[in-house]
Amino acid sequence: MITSSARLAPDVLMRPAELADAAGFSRAYLRSLDHLRRTEPVRPDGYYTPAGQAERLAGQLAERDAGRVMPWVLLREPDDDPGGPGEPDVVGAITLSQITYGPLRSASVGYWIDVGQLRRGLAAAALRAACAAADRDLGLHRLEAGTLVDNVASQRVLTGCGFTLYGTAEKFLHIDGAWRDHRLFQKILNDRHP
Repeated sequence: MITSSARLAPDVLMRPAELADAAGFSRAYLRSLDHLRRTEPVRPDGYYTPAGQAERLAGQLAERDAGRVMPWVLLREPDDDPGGPGEPDVVGAITLSQITYGPLRSASVGYWIDVGQLRRGLAAAALRAACAAADRDLGLHRLEAGTLVDNVASQRVLTGCGFTLYGTAEKFLHIDGAWRDHRLFQKILNDRHP
């Protein structure tokens, strides 16, 4: 299991997700719901509650313990103020899923950033940190990611972090109520033998 954290910006830390992050995830999803809706599956309202996020995180943590998923949370630390320290805000997430070993040694990567934290370079910083952990800590050879065909911002993040486009998949994922085409990207992390 990966336990290391990464500083993405002076006020933003990336660390392994914990069950205690459920309420923070709920608040972040609700703040960003309109922004994220076009890139996410349709979800029941309960998904966005603290209980729904606790259920999601419990599933991810069980998958992490089985070696199939690695979830991180991005936390913005509160400003120093005379009122005392507040709780860090969840401002995004990045997850390695479908981790596979053997001759493939690969995983899929997905990420999102809180609507109030866009254009700060957080997605790229988180992706670089996840790539380093996938190589160093998990010994993976390759990461892959898919974006909606018109999600140019995410495509820029991927290519800026060394991912290359390798194809387009028709009706790849059911997103925002319909099967959507995706552009597929990959990054080769190393050429070590499995």
